[in-house]
Amino acid sequence: MRADLAHIEAWVFDMDNTLYPASCNLFAPIEARMTGYIADRLGLPEAEAAALRRGWFLNHGTTLAGLMAEHGVDPHEFLAYVHDVEMDVLEENAPLAALIARLPGRKIVFTNGDGPYAEKVLGRLGLGATFEGVHDIHAMALAPKPAPAAYQSLCDAYALDPTRALFADDMARNLAPAKAIGMTTLWIDNGSEHQPEAHSAPYIDHATADVTAWLADLLGDPE
Repeated sequence: MRADLAHIEAWVFDMDNTLYPASCNLFAPIEARMTGYIADRLGLPEAEAAALRRGWFLNHGTTLAGLMAEHGVDPHEFLAYVHDVEMDVLEENAPLAALIARLPGRKIVFTNGDGPYAEKVLGRLGLGATFEGVHDIHAMALAPKPAPAAYQSLCDAYALDPTRALFADDMARNLAPAKAIGMTTLWIDNGSEHQPEAHSAPYIDHATADVTAWLADLLGDPE
């Protein structure tokens, strides 16, 4: 292990657009279902519903958080509906599974999605047995990243010392609270969001466009 990462005892990964390429565009049908849900629930045209969806995501961390705060939506109903999509765009990534398995220490998924959805995605990627656990939106008491409480709930649930943990996420804004509590951060800069300010952000320790390539470079060839 490289000297600057030798202290890491827990490797924490976001899931969507982090453990698979953003180019898979799995979120396109999910966002379409979110927009449809909002349009039906509030009786709005699709364009207005899409604008609300984006605004809630930016201001509340997730569309769900905005819907709950402003319209009292049942989170279980919403998540079951929007995650009812085909996973055909995802492919098994055996090299990534092997690399994560070689990381020394614990491995955890930290996602704003829910457990059933995470199980489907990880299974499709061939990562179902790779992680110790999944810290999902319900485990965060429905307070999503980047809310500081989400990171505290992760550390509490897994008894993590944040100063000995690395967190990887494609959303640069989700790395700021992690860095604030002492985590080492890895930005998956794959174009999933337009974040030009992140390239010079002090809360980003490492960056890569491809988590598989980054881990391969970090770990080298297996002996």
